[in-house]
Amino acid sequence: MSVKVVKFGGSSLADANQFRKVADIIKADPERKFVVPSAPGKRYSDDIKVTDMLYSCYELSASGKSISEQFEKIKERYNGIISDLGIELSLQKEFDEIEYCLKAKSGRDYAASRGEYLNGIILANYLGFEFVDAAEVIFFDDNGAFMLDKTIEAIRERVKDLENVVIPGFYGITLNGTIKTFSRGGSDVTGSIVARAVRAKIYENWTDVSGFLVADPRIVDNAKVIKTITYKELRELSYMGATVLHEDAIFPVRTAGIPINIRNTNDPSAEGTMIVSEETGEEINKTTITGIAGKKGFCAINIEKAMMNGEIGFVKKILDILYKNNLSFEHIPSGIDTMTIVLSSASLEGKEEAVISQIRKEIQPDHLEVEHNIALLAVVGRGMYKTRGTAARVFAALSHARINIKMIDQGSSELNIIVGIGESDFEDAIRCIYNMFIEAE
Repeated sequence: MSVKVVKFGGSSLADANQFRKVADIIKADPERKFVVPSAPGKRYSDDIKVTDMLYSCYELSASGKSISEQFEKIKERYNGIISDLGIELSLQKEFDEIEYCLKAKSGRDYAASRGEYLNGIILANYLGFEFVDAAEVIFFDDNGAFMLDKTIEAIRERVKDLENVVIPGFYGITLNGTIKTFSRGGSDVTGSIVARAVRAKIYENWTDVSGFLVADPRIVDNAKVIKTITYKELRELSYMGATVLHEDAIFPVRTAGIPINIRNTNDPSAEGTMIVSEETGEEINKTTITGIAGKKGFCAINIEKAMMNGEIGFVKKILDILYKNNLSFEHIPSGIDTMTIVLSSASLEGKEEAVISQIRKEIQPDHLEVEHNIALLAVVGRGMYKTRGTAARVFAALSHARINIKMIDQGSSELNIIVGIGESDFEDAIRCIYNMFIEAE
């Protein structure tokens, strides 16, 4: 029988009522045999995530302060879920061990990982599934680098005789026995790894939205759901700030050709978004573009110098300056006698004067300036390279909204068009492009 791996985010497991929804979803499909839970998230807008409560315990312990009051609140969260579910389970032994380790300053990663660990025990008990501690099967080397091959081998060996399994997300263990976590939101990564290891036919990632939206719903009202998106398109949108899925979660399943389905725990009838391989031959979307995303907080170093295109080593000199100042660039659009280097404003902070001085000395430009308060906006879609006039429509939409374009960049794959605009125009730019391509089509 083919199997599915299902991961549930913090909002999906924030309280007992959410646990019941999760159980109904799992039981509705016998192929959902492997479950990866997050720690309890917010129950309401002003609530605190358990992971943040655990981080707070770590900070208190590290500074020599008592964690008793804060840890008691964590215990209340879990005991409340257990009581409301009506299950026979005591976590007192686990609470005692965790409190002891926190007081012994066992580390920030250890503290954070206990949210998923405890939630996994509760969910396994409630479902009647086998609990497998992620520290048994998810491995990092002593430098903190994830060990994919060793992990896959360990998971396959551990679950080979098990029918239904809960493996908590977010953490694993180093070869020297220290708990190590992925970056925040890393339960997505664990789910992807487990899906790869058990050769799942699909990896379902359950959250609190009904799929990946074409644009940020905080900017575009009633933004439409993307029904199908390729891994490459998702990577482009995630890089530019779209954050439904941890971007590192793509790689384990992508190489194995396993699709990801983003689903809504609170609306399980919604089909959500399917993330598929680029190799599919289907026409996956009817619209020209797949999504729009962007970020603020950039600046541009604008350089002008006559005949720069004929000056050997010109670009190398500039890149050497960036390297010496520990700076990475986002984009370098250029003309015959002009070049723009786009960087994050935060990375240049405190270094701007030195960098500009070094550029003046090394290349002696005719004109040099730094422009701040720039936003980058990406229009992404596999259908763009097949459709004539896509770039013209993007620019026409911005022109009609009287938005000035400061930079244009397009990759050779023709999968995306990136424009630089003023931060004050960011929201309007997203809305006008959305209207041009999504509402109009």
